[in-house]
Amino acid sequence: MFEAIRKLIEAHEVIVLHRHQNPDGDALGSQIGLKHLILDNYPGKTVYAVGDAAGRYAFMEDSVMDEVPDAVYEGALAVVLDTSAKALISDGRYASARAAARIDHHLFCETITETEVVDSSFESCCGLIAAMAQESGWKLSPLSAKSLFTGMVTDSGRFRYDAVSARTFRLAAFLREQPFDTNELYNCLYAMDYEQVRLRAQFALKIWFTPHRVAYIYTSQEEKVQYHTDDFTLSRGMVNVMADIAGVHIWVNFTESDKGVLCELRSDRVNINPVAVAFGGGGHQKASGATVPDRKTALKMLERLDKLAEEMQ
Repeated sequence: MFEAIRKLIEAHEVIVLHRHQNPDGDALGSQIGLKHLILDNYPGKTVYAVGDAAGRYAFMEDSVMDEVPDAVYEGALAVVLDTSAKALISDGRYASARAAARIDHHLFCETITETEVVDSSFESCCGLIAAMAQESGWKLSPLSAKSLFTGMVTDSGRFRYDAVSARTFRLAAFLREQPFDTNELYNCLYAMDYEQVRLRAQFALKIWFTPHRVAYIYTSQEEKVQYHTDDFTLSRGMVNVMADIAGVHIWVNFTESDKGVLCELRSDRVNINPVAVAFGGGGHQKASGATVPDRKTALKMLERLDKLAEEMQ
């Protein structure tokens, strides 16, 4: 499955790894994991990882992005990871590379590069990278393994989501053959300081319900001032405050930002991805996102989700 991308890696001395904006554990894990897989198995190659800052995942080793001059792309291979649409890529210079490829596990949205491996049956992009390493017979360092395992854990919801399969656990076992401290990893991922606990409690008190039990939170620009944190924390970071409420199978978090209203859609039962796509977003069947221009449009999305919930009853 990975032969074409492997040949491109072998044919290029300089490789630049891209991923989506506002990175999560899977985006960074696939970037860092693949970077070190290439460096460890193809000595002499130069590999860069580019994009916006790691944010709350800055604890990951080698998560500081590289500064790459435009000239590097002239003879380079660009690999886009964990990204379903061109508009979501952090650093658009991938398009100026000599060759480009993509590895992704999201539902297909559009073709981005001439060579692509897109398989939405995988729980994570890191799972795809681990499968490529295994298929290729590449040696695996503890750093690569830990980075890829981090992405598998975060994008699978601690191995809870539907995309988790026997293959997921086989690949996780392959990664765990390398020595790394999972206690340290889980503490970095899930331990919360008091301010985070307090923020989640505040957001729990903001939950509203539509007539057909879609849970939602809406945070305006004016409200954001009191929280003293970034948009990513308030949007993706708070969406699962609404998870695991009895009788709620769809939930959405709306956060006003300078770019528009950030919409994080989740479900434990039904495919909400078409709603996200209809509003210019994308993602997975049960975890998708979009950015809409204003509150009025966000409420139209909420109406669509409520209709979907009604159809489930």
